[in-house]
Amino acid sequence: MMCGIAGMFGLKADPFVLENMLATMHRRGPDGRGICREGELTLLHARLAIIDPEGGRQPMELSWAGETFVLVYNGELYNTEELRRELLALGHSFLGHSDTEVVLHAYAQWGEVCLDRFNGIFAFAVWERNRRRLFLARDRIGVKPLFYWEREGSLIFASEIKTILAHPSVKPRLDREGAAQLILLGPGRLPGSGVFKNIREIEPGCCGFLEAGKLTLRRYWKLLDREHTDTFEETVEKVRFLVQDAIRRQMVSDVPIGTFLSGGLDSSIITAVCARELDCRGETLSTFSVDYENNEKFFVANKFQPNSDGAYIRLMQEQLNTDHHWTVLTPEQLSAVLEEATIARDLPGMADVDFSLLAFCGEIRREVKVALSGECADEIFGGYPWYRDPEIRAKAGFPWAQNTRQRAEILLPKLSRDPQEFVMDAYTQTCRESDILPGNSDVERRTKEMVNLNFRWFMQTLLDRKDRMSMYHSLEVRVPFCDYRIAEYLYGVPWEYKDWQGKEKGLLRKAVEGLLPEQVLYRKKSPYPKTFDPRYEQLMAARLEKLLDAGDSPLFAIVSRDGLRELLSQDSQWPWYGQLMRRPQTMAYFLQLDFWLRHYGVELLF
Repeated sequence: MMCGIAGMFGLKADPFVLENMLATMHRRGPDGRGICREGELTLLHARLAIIDPEGGRQPMELSWAGETFVLVYNGELYNTEELRRELLALGHSFLGHSDTEVVLHAYAQWGEVCLDRFNGIFAFAVWERNRRRLFLARDRIGVKPLFYWEREGSLIFASEIKTILAHPSVKPRLDREGAAQLILLGPGRLPGSGVFKNIREIEPGCCGFLEAGKLTLRRYWKLLDREHTDTFEETVEKVRFLVQDAIRRQMVSDVPIGTFLSGGLDSSIITAVCARELDCRGETLSTFSVDYENNEKFFVANKFQPNSDGAYIRLMQEQLNTDHHWTVLTPEQLSAVLEEATIARDLPGMADVDFSLLAFCGEIRREVKVALSGECADEIFGGYPWYRDPEIRAKAGFPWAQNTRQRAEILLPKLSRDPQEFVMDAYTQTCRESDILPGNSDVERRTKEMVNLNFRWFMQTLLDRKDRMSMYHSLEVRVPFCDYRIAEYLYGVPWEYKDWQGKEKGLLRKAVEGLLPEQVLYRKKSPYPKTFDPRYEQLMAARLEKLLDAGDSPLFAIVSRDGLRELLSQDSQWPWYGQLMRRPQTMAYFLQLDFWLRHYGVELLF
């Protein structure tokens, strides 16, 4: 039940305000809307109907054991039927077959510990009418978003920041810490931060109660190290089961599904499992790929992107006989959705990596409402270069952004006393929080720190991107590699198993032997495709030059004009963020930042 949810406590909720808040949620849930108002509490819901279109309406109410519970829920449970059977045995009865109803009954039966039983992606709120308390929760890995704002006993929560900003009590303000995040960490952000002052995010694996005007949150799940006693062969078998079981579970839908297909290992595994499952039912899988005009002409192999995707996509499509759809984007199309992608995310994002996904999801939504995607395999199985390059792995700092000095030269000095310290404090705090058993080798300890760094930071940026760009077009995207069972098991697997035969994601490749063509199975990792057409960089450079010449942008209250000009004249050794954000994308990021400041009317508190 991928939707938009929101609510407030202790604030006025006149119809005009509620209508404005619901309007911001329409793209997440165009199939229906619901409101529950009880004294100081208001719950809002905008629905994208995937399971049980008639029986899953929200807010949903249940009376059980002397209490009345009211739920708004965004997500999908992948063990719905197991939970339903357990609840039926305990005396519960169900009116429909939606996972929403199962979530509500599970909470009524077990309270907050129901979260330990859920296998899924979710963010939800439950109002307990008699106890007059509100429960909020977010899934273990953070696939579904949940932001909040609180002040003097009042609370507003929502799937997206724009919904919170639609309430007149909340002002779009940016303080020094927020500005420092945008330049020194962006498009990443501090765990729990919404960048805007006083807007925060419930972190992955966290939940809590608002009671007597006070919100108290706790972490109910984190990656814990466990002694790994399985042999390599047993580990391979367990991984094969977990991956295929997660994919099959996430195929549940009352509407047609599709898959993203890049021709890389992760999306190809998902596509192969789904295509064969549907073939057994006499159905054909829809697959979707994105490419860029003139990319064959301009593609240049590099360390991060050694080959282009086209031949591998065609090989998979032909072998599996899928109903394949191509989206081919021009530089002009990418440039044209810069503003829209910023609005979708409510913050500057990953530049054309966001822009292309936004346009791509719009095309996919013409064919299906649900698609499966390969995000997060690299974080869990150690596929990124920074896991495998000993020099990068040993270097302190966020491995996807080894450019603090360059960033600090752009940020105005008044906004951060010590940029290096600001970044390293965030980095070392995350490393300290990593759960690692004593007796691990230096390599094991460091790779586990890397996993935690990726889970808390880089992966969240990618999950933000996938959720906002897809839900902007009312497309539900599921990410089977984010099944918490895979994450828990793999965290304890030794690095020598993960790096089998010195291959990136070697364990995963071994586990799916026989599922994919050899050319795809052992293809070197290639990230999400980007345009290599020089016209895109020319478009971004022209827009940035115009911005620099105009001189009236609020951007220059945050960044140095000279530092920004430097971006136009040289490319740095390291990408701005991750593997894809080089100079054209970095220019686009600052254009997003300029648009964001103006469009949201951001008040600068410095």
